This record gives sequence, C-alpha cells and structure tokens, in this order.
Amino acid sequence: QVQLVESGGGLVQPGGSLRLSCAGSAGSGLTFSYYAMQWHRQAVGKERELVAAIDSAGGSTRYGDSVKGRFTISRDNAKNSVYLQMNSLRPEDTAVYYCNAVNVRNGARYWGQGTQVTVSS
Repeated sequence: QVQLVESGGGLVQPGGSLRLSCAGSAGSGLTFSYYAMQWHRQAVGKERELVAAIDSAGGSTRYGDSVKGRFTISRDNAKNSVYLQMNSLRPEDTAVYYCNAVNVRNGARYWGQGTQVTVSS
C-alpha cells in the first residue's frame, strides 16, 4: 500500500504562485520510480480533472489545457516526491488538488487526501 501526502496548498491572490508537494511512502519501502505521477483537481460542483502528469523517469510531462504555460510538474525520485509549481493563478484554479500515483508495472492507483488551493482577492 502506498501513502501519498500532499502539502503546500493555501490562500493566494490572483496572479500569485504556489508550489504543491506530494510525498510518497510505503510500509515495505517504496520504489518511487515504478510510478507515473499525476496531479488532479476538483472544484466544488465539478468533476475531478487531470491537471498535470509526469512519467516514472521524469522525462515526459503533459498538462490540462487550462493550465498549460502556467503550471509545471516535476519529480525527485530520490526524495519520493512530486511537485506542482503553479504560477499566474486564477480564481478558477480554486479546487482541492490531489496527488495520484500509478504503478507502471501493474496499473495499481493510489490517491492522496488532497490539499485545498483557494485563489481569491
């Protein structure tokens, strides 16, 4: 079982920046490089949507259309962590942001508990 813990959320003004972090762990040890990582978000009254994804080695990334050019996903496999740098934040970015890990060997999927991001003046 993989545990994911997000951090870094909060209240920020429009145009501001936040950096989310997601740290992974497992009771029997975690091989973080076995997992592709994703950030999703869910706003009130809306479906959960993919924000950004990065492959297991960190060599390939993709983004949702609404965040392209503003958000950057990265990972540090030595620290079992994935990050989401969010710049030029807009009120419509307000949501709970979830970290997601997908085992590239067996497809198992794990979710974090989420961290709230609120963009408001």
